Amino acid sequence: MAAPGKVVLVLLTSTEPLAGAYDLAMLDLDGVVYIGQHAVDGAAAHIRRAREAGMRVAFITNNASRPAAVVAEHLRELGVAAGTDDVVTSAQAAARLLRDRFGAGVPVLCLGGPGLSAALEEAGLLPVGAEADAVAVVSGYGPDLPWRDIMHAAVRIRDGLPWVASNADHTIPTTYGVAPGHGVLVDMVRRFTGVTPQVAGKPSRPLLDETVRRVGGRRPLMVGDRLDTDIEGARNAGVDSLLVLTGVTGLAELVAARPGERPGYLSSDLAGLSSAHASPQKADRSWRLGGWTGRADDGRLVMERTGAGPAVDDWWRVAAVTAWEHRDRTGAVLDVSTALIPGTGPRAR
Repeated sequence: MAAPGKVVLVLLTSTEPLAGAYDLAMLDLDGVVYIGQHAVDGAAAHIRRAREAGMRVAFITNNASRPAAVVAEHLRELGVAAGTDDVVTSAQAAARLLRDRFGAGVPVLCLGGPGLSAALEEAGLLPVGAEADAVAVVSGYGPDLPWRDIMHAAVRIRDGLPWVASNADHTIPTTYGVAPGHGVLVDMVRRFTGVTPQVAGKPSRPLLDETVRRVGGRRPLMVGDRLDTDIEGARNAGVDSLLVLTGVTGLAELVAARPGERPGYLSSDLAGLSSAHASPQKADRSWRLGGWTGRADDGRLVMERTGAGPAVDDWWRVAAVTAWEHRDRTGAVLDVSTALIPGTGPRAR
């Protein structure tokens, strides 16, 4: 985090809709386009409107278990137009790293699911088992991985075989709740081997670089629901970002965001792609935007309605900037326990 006293604000202003200001939207999937097997409300229509405005759309995911074609088919089932070439996975980014380093045709120990194996083959590499000759190890999420394969791969990494990990997410959403992700395996193998892998997925930048390489775009925008992967990954790649609030980030997470996790834009959902964006302005000790004013009062976030209209996104933007300034200035995270989000309870004071 920034040293106390140094204020780092991030929210940007766009006088035109983001779909006109940027030519490529890189959409995270879980929590942005769908949650599990179900589409986020309105996501298909919002994506269609962005495309009609001339914006390219790519669907990117840290989940390396499914091939891009399977992901595209799932999107189409949810009413989202998507071809295989529109989907870019961390497995493909990992395969690119290996191809660039070792060349085509070399054997790579594949510790993951079908998506990882397919990505290696697409890149001209040869996926092999845990006991075969290999030039490197690549690992990714695979719910059916045998423990013996994990042990073999870990020993070979400890003994010097280079290691690329598709991602290091500690959790993954499932139909039965949030479960351990590939990052848990990465941590375990790291502790055993003393080796830190090269990571392809967010928040590292190879996945975003691979997306621009495959889909094109000179002014890309990362769109995600997670601060520590999507938004931090955008900042690491040097691109602007839009945080949507349909996934894992709530008020408590947003107000505690470190400077490197703060988005450029903030919206309730993907409708934000078709909107202009204003940022809050400082007035005395308060921040104001639309019909909302926010201030820090004795360590608490206080939000007041000062104008007409719901403007829920303005509420969130004011709350975020108020809290970020307080954290940067004092080093403390604001208490949000008494802040009432519009539409979730009694009117904010």
